[in-house]
Amino acid sequence: MNRRNLLLQLTGLTAVSALPGYLRAASNQVKATAPLIKSKATWKAALPDASYRVLFEEDTERPFSSPLAHEKREGRYVCAACNLPLFTSAHKFDSGTGWPSFWQADEGAIGTREDRSFFSLRTEYHCARCGGHQGHVFDDGPAPTGLRYCNNGVALRFVPGAEALPALVS
Repeated sequence: MNRRNLLLQLTGLTAVSALPGYLRAASNQVKATAPLIKSKATWKAALPDASYRVLFEEDTERPFSSPLAHEKREGRYVCAACNLPLFTSAHKFDSGTGWPSFWQADEGAIGTREDRSFFSLRTEYHCARCGGHQGHVFDDGPAPTGLRYCNNGVALRFVPGAEALPALVS
């Protein structure tokens, strides 16, 4: 199933079941958030070109090109399109791959699908709220999960720990 079909199905299901994404608020309470559906043209106008290509055309940024791969401060990583918190710095590690890598995502923050491109089977993950492509998850990460969420830096925005999380894009 491609992203367009998925989003169309989610749009229909939302009316019936109000499928939630999840936002971990500063108070550490989990708050349900409805999926955010916008046209590609709207996203293209709102985002830098590189971010748009990765998030909504499923491009991949060059390894070792993102400053977020070397980010060591405490803080949160949010979706560059809709500001949904996806990862915390406590779950980040240096995978040596050249992309920001995490061993755990925030609960309910991402969705996954099979990716059969490049003659292999991989698991692609995306923001549960806006559907923006983030990267791929592999089973070669550190304990305790053994997972490596290999993220495109241009698909994320870093929010230092002392700063408030940005408002969700509407």
